[in-house]
Amino acid sequence: MSLFRTELRRLTKRRFTRWTTVGGLLVLALVVVGLFITNQKIGPEQWAEAKRSADQSHAEQVRWVEQERANCERAKAAGENVDYYPADCAEIAPPAREDIRDEWYLPSTFIFKSSFQDMLIPLAAILAMVGFVVGASFVGAEWSTGGMMNLLLWRPKRLTVLLTKLGALLTGLLALALPASAAWFGSLWLVANWRGSTEGMTSGTWQSFLLTGLRGIVLALVAATVGFALASLGRHTAMALGGAVAVIVVGQGGLAILLDMAQVRFGEAWLLPTYVYAWMTKTVTLEDWRSCNASYTGECNAATLDITWHHSSLLFTVGIALFLGAALWTMRRRDVT
Repeated sequence: MSLFRTELRRLTKRRFTRWTTVGGLLVLALVVVGLFITNQKIGPEQWAEAKRSADQSHAEQVRWVEQERANCERAKAAGENVDYYPADCAEIAPPAREDIRDEWYLPSTFIFKSSFQDMLIPLAAILAMVGFVVGASFVGAEWSTGGMMNLLLWRPKRLTVLLTKLGALLTGLLALALPASAAWFGSLWLVANWRGSTEGMTSGTWQSFLLTGLRGIVLALVAATVGFALASLGRHTAMALGGAVAVIVVGQGGLAILLDMAQVRFGEAWLLPTYVYAWMTKTVTLEDWRSCNASYTGECNAATLDITWHHSSLLFTVGIALFLGAALWTMRRRDVT
């Protein structure tokens, strides 16, 4: 019997894997439903309603300005000291109607071209969370229940067993991520058709979306590998989950506060979420307003620092090498008891 097929079957048969997967997919489905409910397709009726709302807003501002002008004139005539009014009450004038744009009052609508790139981030986050938790539980449960020892009696090659488990995990996650991503594309395309617009899509835009979706899948595989390696190091699921809580809540939160107190330039560059976001969006520009780069017009511009997906890929590669390398080293060196 193939060890890989056995591990893949064990992964898919675990109730924790199934319920975690269902929970992640349910969250994504709720996001799609929420987008469908909160957005509308813009047509003549919506434009007419927006124009009426803009006219009403303009009329209310005219009434308010006229009342304020009357109050100003009354205060001036009474000789009151009113510094909050201008010297000439005639300067209190309402905005022109064309300054209040009708599109400000349009309902929310889902524009696929401008909105879908951002909607790939929650997809990647859910897949990464599912991959991390399932990966940690998959190997952690084997250690805590004694299944790893029994398996090594049948197949005594330690590193082969651990890497085969990892391969089965990544294969199963990939089998989930690919159709989930395709369903995400299709669902949001339908939302845009019914509750927004799909205009302006070009081959270059589609290519950009597909590459971003691919980076999201890679992020999920990285998270699953790290969760698997941490649980293998600690020989318990709690090692990975506790480590994640420590890093995200204590480490990143505490580090952010410390960097802000120390007034470190571009403090976000030391935080993991910055690199995750840069991986998905290709570039994150950090600004430091405490530094002034004067332009030729004398304007003060903030100093900037670009974090790109290349920096993120380097960080992810180093992280996988460290955690997975340590897990393999301890698997080979430590006793299995």
